Amino acid sequence: MAIHEQLIAAVDGRRGVDAADRICAACLTLLAVDAAAISLVFDGASSGTLGASDPAARVYDELQFTLGEGPCLDAVTHRIPMLVVDLSAELRWPAYGPAMLAHGIRAVYALPIVVAAEFVGALDLFCALPGQLAGEALAGAGAAAELAGITVLDLLDADLHAAASDPESNAWAQLNAISRTEVGQATGMLVAQLGVEPAEALARLRAYAYADGRSVTEVARDVLDRRLKLEAD
Repeated sequence: MAIHEQLIAAVDGRRGVDAADRICAACLTLLAVDAAAISLVFDGASSGTLGASDPAARVYDELQFTLGEGPCLDAVTHRIPMLVVDLSAELRWPAYGPAMLAHGIRAVYALPIVVAAEFVGALDLFCALPGQLAGEALAGAGAAAELAGITVLDLLDADLHAAASDPESNAWAQLNAISRTEVGQATGMLVAQLGVEPAEALARLRAYAYADGRSVTEVARDVLDRRLKLEAD
């Protein structure tokens, strides 16, 4: 059975987030990678994790958002796959590269996800050992990225149908749940508290998270719950 057929079998009729998780989990065995995640990207920024093979994969995906750089973001920006054979030899991501090496990840393969001609995210594959993703594995990764696009469509379709049948429904309910809404809310709070522009407020959140060794989402929750107050200077 071809890899794309095995991926479809792994999804087993599931849709949305559940299907995305299944795709990521299947990538581990079918493509011989150590972790996989499906990241949503809007306006050049990582917006949320649609699916992941395991908690570690979610951490790797979150790092790109925390640091504001990485192969996933570049894959969407440049609209091409980013196949990073060895992060230890890479200079393009001065913060992301060392952070991933600290997690024991040497190779990253990011394939853009396209929905209705729009580049909306990327399938990220992570390996502990350096090496090339080629041949059948590369073709299989492309098939997995195509299936990932269908999971995004599933969410949009379900929400739009809900909006049409129920005027009080939230047409973007699941996507809002996936996206890092806490970060947006915390950014707004910092704008008011510190009197800075939104870009600077987000930069401060990211810097604090990086320095503290945590995700931006975790720090944002602390700000919202008033467990953490960032100083004006």
